[in-house]
Amino acid sequence: MLFGAHVSVAGGIQNAPINAATIGCEVFQIFTRSPQGGKVPELTDQNLKEFLENCKKYKQKEWYVHTPFFINFASANPRIKHASISVVREELERANLIKAKYLMTHLGSYKDLGKEKGFLQVVDSLDKMLSDYKGETKFLIEISAGSGEIIGDTFEEIAEIIKNPKLKKYDIGVCFDTQHAFASGYDLRDEKAVKETFDKFDKIIGLEKLKLSHCNDSMSECGSHKDRHAHIGQGLIGKSGFEVILKNKKLKNVNFILETEHDLVIEDLKLLKKIRG
Repeated sequence: MLFGAHVSVAGGIQNAPINAATIGCEVFQIFTRSPQGGKVPELTDQNLKEFLENCKKYKQKEWYVHTPFFINFASANPRIKHASISVVREELERANLIKAKYLMTHLGSYKDLGKEKGFLQVVDSLDKMLSDYKGETKFLIEISAGSGEIIGDTFEEIAEIIKNPKLKKYDIGVCFDTQHAFASGYDLRDEKAVKETFDKFDKIIGLEKLKLSHCNDSMSECGSHKDRHAHIGQGLIGKSGFEVILKNKKLKNVNFILETEHDLVIEDLKLLKKIRG
């Protein structure tokens, strides 16, 4: 079980491992392009070489890529749908170039098409996006907090997508997020609740599909469907909740990435390492 955070690529992707090591990361996560859209920075032979050398030099064990925020596979707008397919595929190929272990994305919202039509479009879009992909980087769906008609806020919905006959062959994994899961109604505050949540995950999705977790405390109540991250021990999951999560034997091979504000991310990492012991 290793700990890290989402770090900046300002000045070039080769700076990310340095930024990660500076705050005490053992693993790290990045965007390879602006999460809001715009010009895509080129991955040159030189900065790829420097990036991989720096990962080794600064003792980073794994690294991950998060897709931009504008992705919506269930959009009624063909331009947004096709952009989502091409951008996520391009990000998967870029993640593979930098030897990232995983690429994770949110899927979007059913608000345009409704669940029935939207679901079919999501499945079809993911099939197109993953078709003929030959890279090593694994594709993960991240659990969402579920505000509005956001896709993927329940274990059942994620299972329905990744076990769909069209998508089963791609072996899609899951990125758990402690805050999103908590906001979606999966309690993580004590031993009984954590056991129930991960037993449920195992029964519905299968723990072998849980590849990575975002590690965020929650400003919002359990079941609130509000995406509001808090520093570890300063939210409603609490330090005691994270002590139970991190000591759960079923999660011993899962790495955790912080997405908390940078003002206290060093303290968050220290606390996680202290709990791990």
